[in-house]
Amino acid sequence: MTEFWESSFRDKQTMWGFDPADSAISTAKLFQKNELKEILIPGFGYGRNAKVFIDTGCSVTGIEISKTAIDLSKKQFGDAVKVYHGGVDDMPFDKKRYDGIFCYALIHLLDEKERAKLIEDCYGQLRPGGHMVFVAISKNTPTYGDGTELSKDRFETKHGVKLFFYDADSVTKEFGNYGLIEFEELNEPAKNTEKSASQKFWQIRCKKKA
Repeated sequence: MTEFWESSFRDKQTMWGFDPADSAISTAKLFQKNELKEILIPGFGYGRNAKVFIDTGCSVTGIEISKTAIDLSKKQFGDAVKVYHGGVDDMPFDKKRYDGIFCYALIHLLDEKERAKLIEDCYGQLRPGGHMVFVAISKNTPTYGDGTELSKDRFETKHGVKLFFYDADSVTKEFGNYGLIEFEELNEPAKNTEKSASQKFWQIRCKKKA
């Protein structure tokens, strides 16, 4: 997995640009409204979704498997953002409890056991009253069903990427025991897609009881 992401970042570098995803912008507003300051971003990438949180006064910590991506993020943030080098399967990297966690377009790359561990680990690092927001690809996206079927709603694309596509039932099943508050389907602009200029995702919000 590490080799795959290193190769991907070397080949494409900052292919998504530096503008944050729409869901990152809305999550930053949510965190600001709830006065959440200490934020963890698993799957940090090169940091395109981090600046919007920093601009609202948050302190951001990241987790990223690609050293190439971390090096790119340092060009933008210097030492202002701490990014742990490793996979989310190695969480937790510290004993800190965070006010908010934002995980964008990562969880659907994992298998069932890995997804369950990520959700549990994130919830475990959330302070009481904290929020976590996941953005996960939907079954209603145009690319659903492409490639080789690995299991129910999970496919391997022709590029070797394994994707699990969520619907309302699987969102409820996987997040229901972790303070699930709400989830909504949204369109996220996506570059370099073959079928559509946008893809459908679920934005999933959970809150830990105070």
